[in-house]
Amino acid sequence: MNDFLLEVKDLKAGIDGKEILKGINLTVRPGEVHAIMGPNGSGKSTFSGVLAGDPRFTVTGGEAYLNGVNLLELSPEDRSHEGLFLSFQYPVEIPGVSMVNFMRAAINAKRKYLGQEPLTASEFLKLMRAKRAVVDLDNKLASRSVNEGFSGGEKKRNEIFQMAMLEPRLSILDETDSGLDIDALRVVAGGVNKLRTEQNATIVITHYQRLLDYIKPDVVHILYKGRIVHTGGPELALELEERGYDWIKEEADRKD
Repeated sequence: MNDFLLEVKDLKAGIDGKEILKGINLTVRPGEVHAIMGPNGSGKSTFSGVLAGDPRFTVTGGEAYLNGVNLLELSPEDRSHEGLFLSFQYPVEIPGVSMVNFMRAAINAKRKYLGQEPLTASEFLKLMRAKRAVVDLDNKLASRSVNEGFSGGEKKRNEIFQMAMLEPRLSILDETDSGLDIDALRVVAGGVNKLRTEQNATIVITHYQRLLDYIKPDVVHILYKGRIVHTGGPELALELEERGYDWIKEEADRKD
């Protein structure tokens, strides 16, 4: 039996006829945290968008399986129902839609997909109270429209709250540390760590070691020019912090 939660084989994708991902190979097991690092333009956000089903990107080759299910054959919403969660670098505001209604609709849509009964109002509010505590989300924020008027830190905290509510199998955090001060970073990272189990996994996409001081990766990958060119342990992120990306670029270009 295959023990991979995520299995990506030779994934290729692009936008407007330009190839960005040029053959990604990646496997993630339950319980693991993987970090993906790399210079700007290397394809990190494209990779997360392709896995989540962003329609801007066209897949031109390869495969991607989540718990044995072919992600590339599913709509974005069904990928979510199967247990994929993407935390956006820049979370959008949804004026006029309260967090309560937004999350209840999302939870019950997933339950319907899985053949489960919808949560009652009291069951949902009990769940929401418990999950708010994971990231210290203020009740006033939970009652407002989705992300409307939120600070950068509040938006990221809200994303991790949504992650707690949906209990995904695989969470992809796309530069979650972007724009966060140190206090907000600790709260967000603390929420991610509390949600870690032996059954789920997380992919952290980041430029900086500072996030990995709080969310400890098991494996670090370097993405460059649409390919994973280097894989190692947590020490690889520390080496990047010290040496930058030039040595990775030179090494990868020599192989090309």
